[in-house]
Amino acid sequence: MFTPEDNETLTRVGPGTPMGELLRRFWLPVLLPEELPAPDCPPKRVTLLNEELVAFRDTRGRLGLLDRYCRHRRVDLFFGRNEECGLRCIYHGWKYDVDGNVVDMPAEPAESALRHEVKIASYPMMEWGGVIWAYLGDRRRQPPRPPEMEWGLVGASHRHVTKRLQETNFAQGVEGGIDSSHVSILHSRLDPAKIDRPFRERQLSVVATVPYLANDTAPKFFVRPTDYGFVIGARRNAGADEFYWRITQFLLPFYTMIAPATETGPLLGHAWTPIDDHNTWVFTMSWDRFKPVDEASVDPTLVHADVIDDGSYRPKLNKANDYLLDREVQRTRSSSGIVGIGMQDAALQESMGPIIDRSREVLASGDTAIVAFRRTLLKLARGLENGVEPEMAMHPASYRVRSAGVVLKKDVDFQQGAATMMSVA
Repeated sequence: MFTPEDNETLTRVGPGTPMGELLRRFWLPVLLPEELPAPDCPPKRVTLLNEELVAFRDTRGRLGLLDRYCRHRRVDLFFGRNEECGLRCIYHGWKYDVDGNVVDMPAEPAESALRHEVKIASYPMMEWGGVIWAYLGDRRRQPPRPPEMEWGLVGASHRHVTKRLQETNFAQGVEGGIDSSHVSILHSRLDPAKIDRPFRERQLSVVATVPYLANDTAPKFFVRPTDYGFVIGARRNAGADEFYWRITQFLLPFYTMIAPATETGPLLGHAWTPIDDHNTWVFTMSWDRFKPVDEASVDPTLVHADVIDDGSYRPKLNKANDYLLDREVQRTRSSSGIVGIGMQDAALQESMGPIIDRSREVLASGDTAIVAFRRTLLKLARGLENGVEPEMAMHPASYRVRSAGVVLKKDVDFQQGAATMMSVA
């Protein structure tokens, strides 16, 4: 049984918490480059792992991430001036560089030693793979670079990266991302010509090229540990002597890769970056190693969500408008009545509340991967408390893997049968 104490450990991410300290051992995706588009552009408020911060790009293009509040009188540095290689508080003029050094104190005597005695908390940032990353952990354990997932290795024209706000704890998002059993139900389309037939007789696959998702709605799950997390094989019947395998990757600490619709189509992944205990940045990445991608071709099922154009990255479909659920569409054409796979997932995950009480769940056979996720993160968090470091964070190249969807003979092991498809050269 998953206890309330386990739930606290899994979901609380602030400084000093077991999960918060574990996540601080990894580079974390936090911003899109469009949020800090040019040198000396306006600073950006950032909340990450319950810490209130401010990000800026200085005159030389360097990225900085500082405590949001000035060391002098705790003024919010979001209101500061980004100028001449530093962020200046507009109250008394204290100015900080990207490393947190005080480089100017115009309201203090020129000979004041205070300038050399005071620093503000600062964290490393880097831009890689179309995302801006931050590292909030022990500098002695700082990984050399972010995890080298394939979407960051392909050229900019071969990937499409978006970001949205989700009003839940990060773990709820990850658990949805590795839950292959719901795909056949929540995301299914319905045949309007069979409106008077039972639900199961009306189901159509969410992806027309993968009928197995509708034909077998109760897959059997296999979870195997890897150097970077674990791989999940969801097995469905595909004929007398074949299985369809939907192979999902879970990559520590909160990345998922979902099986593509076709062997040569674009791949899809998510990152679930904790803002605080109750909110998450969801990064969605589509990429194609063979050809350039654009939003229209890469996202026919609307996994990438449209967001409000006000800098909040809040989806246009959200809790306040019930995700524009259309009951007539739900009755006749779709399981959910909500447009787009991304927002169908978000609606149900947010409906659980910001932190689900996992001690009240009744888990079933389809929840094998979710159990593995919880055990893996709790083991790593508690191990770190006892001095055992998460070594996978120091080996970014181990993340060079893919998800896959493949039909195999029943006597073929799914990892062996899909080994070529899942390997990034």
